[in-house]
Amino acid sequence: MPVWSRDGKQIAFASDRYGNFDVFVMPSSGGEAKRLTYHSANDLPYDFTPDGKSIVFGTTRNDIYTSARFPIRGLFQKLYQVPVAGGRSVMFLSAGSEFARFNSKGDQLIFQDRKGYEDAWRKHHTSSVTRDIWLYDVKKDDYQQVSGFEGEDREPVFSADDQYIYYLSEKDGKAQNIYKAPVRTKIAEQQLTKFNDHPVRHLTRSNDNQLCFTYNGEIYTLKEGAAPLKVAVRVNTDGRTNTEKIIPINTGVTQTDLSPNGKEIAFIVRGEVFVTSVEGGITKRITNTPVQERTVQFSPDGRSLIYASERNNNWDVYRTTISRKEEPYFYTSTVLNEEALIASDAEEFQPVFSPDGKEVAYLEERNIIRVYNIATKKSRTIVPKGINFSYADGDQFFSWSPDSKWIAFNSAEGAWSRSEIALMKADGSGERKNITESGFFDGNGKWVMGGKALIWATDRDGKKPLAFQGAREVDVYAMFFDQELYDRFKLNKDDFSLLKEKEDAEKKETKDTALKAEIAKKEKNWQPLLDNLENRKIRLTINSGNISDYHLSADGEKLYYLARVEKGYDLWLTNTRTRETKILSKLDGGPAGMDVSKDGKNIFVVSDGRIVKVDADAGRVAPVTVNGEMNLNTAEERAYIFDHAWRQVQKKFYDPAMQGVDWKKYKTTYAKFLPYINNNNDFQELLSELLGELNASHTGGRYSPAFPNADNTASLGLLYDETFKGPGVKVMEVLEGGPFQNAKTKLTKGLVIEKIDGESITEEFDWNRLLNRKASKNVLLSLYNPATKERWDEILKPITQGEEQNLLYQRWVKMMRKKVDEL
Repeated sequence: MPVWSRDGKQIAFASDRYGNFDVFVMPSSGGEAKRLTYHSANDLPYDFTPDGKSIVFGTTRNDIYTSARFPIRGLFQKLYQVPVAGGRSVMFLSAGSEFARFNSKGDQLIFQDRKGYEDAWRKHHTSSVTRDIWLYDVKKDDYQQVSGFEGEDREPVFSADDQYIYYLSEKDGKAQNIYKAPVRTKIAEQQLTKFNDHPVRHLTRSNDNQLCFTYNGEIYTLKEGAAPLKVAVRVNTDGRTNTEKIIPINTGVTQTDLSPNGKEIAFIVRGEVFVTSVEGGITKRITNTPVQERTVQFSPDGRSLIYASERNNNWDVYRTTISRKEEPYFYTSTVLNEEALIASDAEEFQPVFSPDGKEVAYLEERNIIRVYNIATKKSRTIVPKGINFSYADGDQFFSWSPDSKWIAFNSAEGAWSRSEIALMKADGSGERKNITESGFFDGNGKWVMGGKALIWATDRDGKKPLAFQGAREVDVYAMFFDQELYDRFKLNKDDFSLLKEKEDAEKKETKDTALKAEIAKKEKNWQPLLDNLENRKIRLTINSGNISDYHLSADGEKLYYLARVEKGYDLWLTNTRTRETKILSKLDGGPAGMDVSKDGKNIFVVSDGRIVKVDADAGRVAPVTVNGEMNLNTAEERAYIFDHAWRQVQKKFYDPAMQGVDWKKYKTTYAKFLPYINNNNDFQELLSELLGELNASHTGGRYSPAFPNADNTASLGLLYDETFKGPGVKVMEVLEGGPFQNAKTKLTKGLVIEKIDGESITEEFDWNRLLNRKASKNVLLSLYNPATKERWDEILKPITQGEEQNLLYQRWVKMMRKKVDEL
């Protein structure tokens, strides 16, 4: 929210034009905005100092070296001060503080605290994490808690005479309203507004003690003793904001599916379906809706695509088919026919074609697995309600056997937080068969080797969380439904070579047609051996790790998997017979899936939102060219997301009674603002206001825009003396495990960094800009020892803020362990 200077001549505000929110200042009469802060943490202005020379702002940068708080990024804001004329930002207050305002003399500061993580727009909650108001005596360095209500007290401002504070509170039990309380005396507080249904927000005060605030999307003013007055606001504009924009679709890929012939690949970008040629880069858009499409898949003949779409406030399964027989590929097709394949009042999504193309397995209402027969247009239930629980869309997994007779699926067995792998006959007959029975996490089973084996991920050998969340290391295991295949798979390299020689010789000598027919009949009548499965499983990976996807070659000799060992996910290869393991391709991407061509020669991976093709033998990586764009209507997209979020809550909220909230009413209440929102920052606030009505944790809207070439301040792995006046910055602690923990450095506590890459650190200069985008790059530091007067240079590579965060966490663990030992 913009902040006025006391004389009304300047306005401070936050802008994310460099990738994060920085503090800017500009004349209130108009003119050029001046950037004041340069750290890539978000900086939010709260007040001008009374003399108008500096701005106090909140930031999550640089924790103080004396802090014992849990070091979670973005949680505990510190207050910094920066000159309006520009210069170095200096820590003013290390307490977790927000919405800080000075009194007229500048010797007192009023602010709201932040003790933990909870969405700022949550309403009516009472807990230890709700905000309270504190008074800080600048000269005495003393804190006094002003409010003590167990609910929310927030956004305080001093009265014009500094004798009272005005603030927002929910203590009347109805809605957040304005209260007035004396600063020091015990006179009873006074409620100034009595609004219902919606909270009062954004409280400010003018120099003549007139209050201004917002309520239900309108601006009001208030003078004590009078009723609130709604301000008539008329904005004359030509409405030139364009709700439609053309965006490229060569990045942001979230899911892919390779065609059966390996010549084209379907993918999802921003909720739309596209198909591109593997060679040549011809791209065609398949869907064009403001709603979300997901989980696209080719039919076995390659002439149809199925996917789920949330149209008409319901998830259904759609099919798009190439109309003209003479057109073999989607990417060059001219006429496409789309139809709703599976549509009812229930939610249906995550469709998967059977290998014979006759049926489609899908999820109904998120946790029921059903199979739809395309010819009869009827569905049957394979896994009924009560077996699985869906926490988030996309957390269920199932797959068809190659002969289309079985379905393997993640089975929670009526519980939650773990899964087993179970089998069911695709015709719905028989009983569910739990084939893992480990009690650990087992999931994402994939049929391999002609359906005679199945590979899956399990955390039985790796690191696993003791609670329901946290890091989990998995391995890839194989289970065999055929004893002969299992015996063959276990052979070492030498024994397998001898067996292959014998089989090749017998194959050349075998000319008996009847014998060949008998072998073919045996294969056709093969049935999976489901007894004693525990004795026919093998661990395929040599180390547990963070694995996002995996594939076993058709002959079972090679296991490909995406794993993160260093910074990003790379493509690894394990020879299942020799156990030799290596990185096949260094991708350094995010978690993703893979598609493998039918001949096994190429692997397609989504790496950081782009599709790449990897040679399965040599590991060579080549981009799959995508040449396309989409016309995006941002207003329609926001309207869809609003409806989607509202429906998700209606479908999945833990309390069917919605905690007594009239959920339909509030949808209408907040939807009326959608036509007037033209940016996603405001939109995520609207979502948070809606979701905040539920008074539930873990809710709220979030928006994390991606800025190419955004500012990114690197870290030296140091903690500083924030009171040091300079020149330079004084080191108070060297973080263990950081770049300065090495045998060559002479840097210790008390030394001063005078220059970075030859540029002096002065009070007139924000030194954070000297570390912008410098992570992992050589940086020259000029150091000074005040005790010995010695000066010297050292070169090191700074780390990212995320890496520094981990160092601070390890530091906190050691501090707490020491504290426990002392008690």
